Amino acid sequence: MSTKRDYYEILGVNKNSTPDEIKKAYRKVAMQFHPDRNPGDHTAEEKFKEAAEAYEILSDPDKRAQYDRFGHNAFSQGRGGGGFSAHGMNMEDIFSQFGDIFGDDMFGSFFSGGSRSGGSRRSRGIRGTNLRVRIKVNYEEIAKGTTKTIKVKKYISCNTCGGSGAKDKNSSQTCKTCGGNGQVRRVQNTFLGQMQTVTICPDCNGEGTVITSKCPVCRGEGRVYGEEMVSIQIPAGVQEGMQLSMSGKGNMGERGGGSGDLVILIEEEAHPYLYREGLNVAFDLYISFPDAVFGTNTEVPTIDGRAKIKIPPGTQSGKIFRLKGKGFPSVNSHEKGDQLIQINVWTPQHISEEEKTSLENLQTSENFKPKPDKNDKTFWEKIRETFS
Repeated sequence: MSTKRDYYEILGVNKNSTPDEIKKAYRKVAMQFHPDRNPGDHTAEEKFKEAAEAYEILSDPDKRAQYDRFGHNAFSQGRGGGGFSAHGMNMEDIFSQFGDIFGDDMFGSFFSGGSRSGGSRRSRGIRGTNLRVRIKVNYEEIAKGTTKTIKVKKYISCNTCGGSGAKDKNSSQTCKTCGGNGQVRRVQNTFLGQMQTVTICPDCNGEGTVITSKCPVCRGEGRVYGEEMVSIQIPAGVQEGMQLSMSGKGNMGERGGGSGDLVILIEEEAHPYLYREGLNVAFDLYISFPDAVFGTNTEVPTIDGRAKIKIPPGTQSGKIFRLKGKGFPSVNSHEKGDQLIQINVWTPQHISEEEKTSLENLQTSENFKPKPDKNDKTFWEKIRETFS
């Protein structure tokens, strides 16, 4: 979809809704637009997928927190490929990922009498867990965006058995309890008549097969502990504490189960001269008393090099100059911050006798006596604070 709707709006909930409320809301919307209830209705099918996408994000605490802070931009390609789109999945993918929400085959049994027996079958194996890593970025990388390649230690697929967990192709057999469907059906009599319910097969854990001889390397798990080189795209404008997500780059699941996500926590490296204030970057410039009186031209460090600035005569300590567009870009918009330069007049701590005599002669001059601007709100605020 070119323009995505708000996930909370899709499910009919608000940002304060609990996980249980979100789960119930998803079931309700999914039942309304389920393909079995709306055969041939492509609009309903899109809404069904849209609801699955919304639930995938809002049911995960990490992804929900990212969405609440950054909206759909939290999962754009530029933020590490962590985006999820149910529109790129088929119905079996959605049922396999969210089957537990529906009692595994609630729709297939209630609406079509079990005609979708394989459509909502649980995916083989157990999904892997998420991983969390910390990435340090400097000011230059924050300003322009960067790609970091790191080595991640995690569970990866076993090369010996190809992730199946079986010693060889003859070491697994169809589950006798469920007949390979991965589900056990049961018919109950209710006041509405007979209702068929489906649960995960307890013997094969929903996989449809049972291993008779385990792989000697992974011992039946289908995964081993190893490492993988992962390239992480860091978008321009990230901030300290921001989290990015890469779908499927976490721990590999057991016996061919899907991989978890890789959650990247951003840490900012301190700059030797600059410091950050939101989108702006700030710098304290110290000048001598004569430079403050006569004015001067000087250079200041910026994120991408150095810039020349002109200090006019009579510049007061505390004066702030602004370099437009020399700050950080925003992740969520085209906005860009500025560089703020605060002037600090340096007072020498040790002077010669000749310098002392010169300054004493100036001490009585009217031109060198402070004349604060009464229209300066900061000045009067300080006066009120002093005597309040």
